[in-house]
Amino acid sequence: MEAQTLTFSLERETKNTVRYSEQTDGNPPTVGTIYVQKSAMGDNPPKTLTVTVSASQE
Repeated sequence: MEAQTLTFSLERETKNTVRYSEQTDGNPPTVGTIYVQKSAMGDNPPKTLTVTVSASQE
């Protein structure tokens, strides 16, 4: 598997999480939506996140 770098943009905040949706440029999403705990984001969650997905070396 080749490593993939995905970009997510802030969609909305829920009670305890921040919801991000994948930016796909018209292609099918790899992950789709991710939820990150507000406690991990701090008071001002970033507008975009970059996530790298790669296979484990185990």
